[in-house]
Amino acid sequence: MTIERTLILAKPDAVSRGLVGELIARLEQRGYLIVAMRLMQLDGERARTHYVEHKDKPFFAGLVNFITSGPIVALCAEGENAIEGVRQLMGATDPLSAAPGTIRADFAQSIGRNLVHGSDSKMSAERELAIFFSENDFVSRRHDMERWFRE
Repeated sequence: MTIERTLILAKPDAVSRGLVGELIARLEQRGYLIVAMRLMQLDGERARTHYVEHKDKPFFAGLVNFITSGPIVALCAEGENAIEGVRQLMGATDPLSAAPGTIRADFAQSIGRNLVHGSDSKMSAERELAIFFSENDFVSRRHDMERWFRE
């Protein structure tokens, strides 16, 4: 069993549409534990740091503008193979290509307004979590996870 932590961002469209509770419910129903969470208004510097791998792409400015356009909810989910599992739960970036039953297929409006971000690798998760949280922000819930797997 590989217990991982991953970053999930409920983007401004998810917050403004009142879908944060639905996102959290789906994460928890899948068995992931929320070990850190923060409602925040992202500033341009932190947004550019988060999206640094896209800095030379033509859509970079649009990403930064959108993610800073309203409040977001940053979450850390923890669980078995959480990085890949959360990405499957979110669905493909383009909601028209996302599998039925995924968050993006069910709720996203377009590729640019796709509700959520999730880390795509262990290295990305570590880097991204450090952008949004300090070590003191995490609540240890491993005992919950261990009990769940025993039952």
